[in-house]
Amino acid sequence: MVSQQLKDHIKKARRVAVLTGAGVSAESGVPTFRGEHGLWKKFRPEELANFDAFMRNPELVWEWYQYRRSLIYDIEPNPGHFALAKMENAFDEFSLITQNIDGLHQKAGSQRVIELHGNIRRNKCATCGEFHEDEIPITQKKVIKCHCGGLIRPDVVWFGEMLPVDAIRNAFEWAESCDIFFSVGTSAIVHPAAQLPITAKQAGIYVVEVNPDKTPITAYVDEHLQGPSGEILPEIIKFLE
Repeated sequence: MVSQQLKDHIKKARRVAVLTGAGVSAESGVPTFRGEHGLWKKFRPEELANFDAFMRNPELVWEWYQYRRSLIYDIEPNPGHFALAKMENAFDEFSLITQNIDGLHQKAGSQRVIELHGNIRRNKCATCGEFHEDEIPITQKKVIKCHCGGLIRPDVVWFGEMLPVDAIRNAFEWAESCDIFFSVGTSAIVHPAAQLPITAKQAGIYVVEVNPDKTPITAYVDEHLQGPSGEILPEIIKFLE
C-alpha cells in the first residue's frame, strides 16, 4: 500500500505537515450536522452558526451547540487519529493542521495541532475575546456571561468570520517549507484550507493525498492513496516503526 517512492521520501524527510478534514472524524462517527433531527431539522447550519444569529437569539444558538457537543461527547479517536499522533514523534519537525473542531486529534495524543476552524470543546467571550478553558457541562442550557459582561460563545469559526490569523499564517508557512505534505480526509473544496496542498505542490514539496474518493486536487498531487485514513495511515506508521 505504501509505495517505494513514498518510502524513499519518508526516509529523507525531517519536516512533515498534515492537513486533515471531516473524513477523518467521520470514521469515528462524528456527524456532519446536516439534516438534524427534531427541533434542529427546521434550521440550516448557516442560520445558526453565525454571529448575528447568536446576538439575536443567544439561547437558541447556545442550545444547538450544546446539542452538538452532546453528540460527540463520548466519541473516541479512530486508528487514523492515533496514527497521526505517532507520526508526530517520528519526525524532527511535525505539524498537524486540521479543519475539524471536535478535538479528537488532541484526544488521541497529538500536541502540535493548528486548528483552522476552532474547537467546539472550548469557549470564548464574544465581547472581550477571553478564552474560557474550563469545560462547561453539556447540561448547561443557559448562556453564561464573562466577567466583562459579554456572552460566552463556542470557540469555533462561524460563517462570515475570518479564520484565526496566526493559525492560517502558520499553516501556509508549513505548506511552503515542509518535506512532505499529507492531505487526509478532506474534500479539498473549503478555502483557504483547500489551497494548502496546492501551495505545497507549487513549492516543490512531495504531496500525498489520503482519501477514499478523488477530489479537486487528486490530479495535482504526487501520490493518491485511495482508502480511509484509519486503514492507510496505520500502514504508513508500520513503515516508520
